[in-house]
Amino acid sequence: MSGVEVIRASALSDLPHGFLGRRGGVSSGDLAGLNVGYGSNDDRSAIDENRHLAVDAILPGGELVTVHQVHSADAVYADQAWPQNSRPEADAMVTDRPGLLLGILTADCAPVLLADIEAGVIGAAHAGWRGALGGVTDATIAAMEDLGANRDRIAAAVGPCIGRDSYEVDEAFRRQFLEEDEHNTRFFIDGPGGRPHFDLTAYVVHRLLAAGIGEVEALHLDTYAEADRFYSYRRASHRGEADYGRQVSLIALP
Repeated sequence: MSGVEVIRASALSDLPHGFLGRRGGVSSGDLAGLNVGYGSNDDRSAIDENRHLAVDAILPGGELVTVHQVHSADAVYADQAWPQNSRPEADAMVTDRPGLLLGILTADCAPVLLADIEAGVIGAAHAGWRGALGGVTDATIAAMEDLGANRDRIAAAVGPCIGRDSYEVDEAFRRQFLEEDEHNTRFFIDGPGGRPHFDLTAYVVHRLLAAGIGEVEALHLDTYAEADRFYSYRRASHRGEADYGRQVSLIALP
């Protein structure tokens, strides 16, 4: 457990939470470290152990809750952990139940952790570009408000994800964002050869602020660029690796 790196956000205060990478854990080979993804070809017992280590690093005795992430804009209420084979398809969770660790798995997409401490309501969202554009953070905020949260009091943190300099896209990708809002051009720069690069963190932060969130913190950690620290789907693909790991971001009410 002592080898698990826990990255915290000051915006989330003393709540049990953390953005975990690959440091620590028992997986080996290309997936070495704290791989928690059952969708990988990693040994199941290693993944189980890594999940135990992750939980113990944030809230010993807590109950890990995950969903079947499908790059949607759907948020669900969690009052208990679902069995692995019957998790709802969604990309965000909210709860007002103490002891539940909401867990978001990523390998380049942006994990977002949210909390209204006064109301005792938390949320966690998986914001890939599709979900971010579709409004997954807006759905999470709305679901938190259904539980009594107030967006003026909600604090949010955007964790490690693929950075702008690493995130080359094509013109069709850029066009989808500009068709949604022409001002989204500010989230793109022209990289080498004039090919566009997208700033996922900045876009997610923008969506949170536009929704009226009172405090937003971005960690600005690039999963692609730090191979010893984070798993990255795109990096694994570029290297021709057969598989890739997933890291987890966690938040709970004590």
